Amino acid sequence: MGEMVCRACRGKDGRVVLDLGDQPACDYFPSKDAPGPDPVYPLQMWLCATCGLAQLVADPTVPDEPRGVEPAALVEQAESAVDQVFDAGLLVPGARVIEYGSPHGGSWLPLLAARSVTEVRDNDRADVILDCFGLMHCADQKAALAERVARLSQDGMLLVQYHSLATIVRDGQWNALRHGHYAYYSTRALLNMLAAVGFSPLRAWWFDLYGGTILLAASRQAQHEASADSSVGRLVAQEDELDVGNPGRVSHLQRIAELSAEALHRWLAGQRNSGTSVLGYGAASRAVALLCRAAIDRSLLPAIADASTAKQGRRMPGTDIPVISPAELVDARPQVVLLFLSDLLDEVRERLPRVESSGGRWIDIESLLSEPVV
Repeated sequence: MGEMVCRACRGKDGRVVLDLGDQPACDYFPSKDAPGPDPVYPLQMWLCATCGLAQLVADPTVPDEPRGVEPAALVEQAESAVDQVFDAGLLVPGARVIEYGSPHGGSWLPLLAARSVTEVRDNDRADVILDCFGLMHCADQKAALAERVARLSQDGMLLVQYHSLATIVRDGQWNALRHGHYAYYSTRALLNMLAAVGFSPLRAWWFDLYGGTILLAASRQAQHEASADSSVGRLVAQEDELDVGNPGRVSHLQRIAELSAEALHRWLAGQRNSGTSVLGYGAASRAVALLCRAAIDRSLLPAIADASTAKQGRRMPGTDIPVISPAELVDARPQVVLLFLSDLLDEVRERLPRVESSGGRWIDIESLLSEPVV
């Protein structure tokens, strides 16, 4: 690795806190019949000692992810977030918005349009810039934030939603690290980035999506200073107590990665040896590094189902595990379905009742691995 330069503050002082070795691109789903091995690339997280931003070291991959199906939990969270921002008086009918969304899909624009918030076209400035998991996909964090601020009116508001680094550290979500995701924000690190462009926080909301997701509202420092409340300070205090700015604390993810991979392999081998049939659900990008580090192949996990028709008929990157449809999973009548996306549990139980009526049971991967990795 050459000299690392922070994607946000351009600082050079920091250290690698998580190294997952060479991994396949998490968005590269080959045809199930495509021969391997798949190309692999280094996957590392670096923590900047200057601004505190956790970030991807390098990404030589080219985005190529088949479009997934938006989870109901994500839709429900968006609805709740819009309600709360309106209730706080920070969004009003007639406002003009520009959305920077995630390339994985999902949009708040229909929800905002229903409240008479209109999308800005062309090069006009907006009253609200909404970034919902979009900023993290930008290699140059400093330039990406500057672009968003430049499109905002003088008294406008920036809304940024992000999966909290505090959640990743607290819950041991080491496999949130993936190619294409360049930044992992603590609240303090994001505040540092905002301060560099002349913005200060107004308010923050916490949601249980992905174990802990934050929506932060900010404006130029000269605006709404009296409107700032204590919600941001509470988040920062909680994250400071968790010590997410300490590289020694964040690097604990390395040991958790080792333990959880070993635990998954051991558990699946035990199920196979006992004659218990296990299939997976959720061909998610965060499952890729876990399966590869745990050396899981179709002899241990014969298939993973996913609702995305674009992923069906392909295989998981770096493995020979095919991706099948939910209907195929139900017809196979597995005794256990291992769920790789915890937020889907209520949704899949409702949509696929035959799994349980046929005697099967759902096991959430986070619950399965939580005891061995504590």
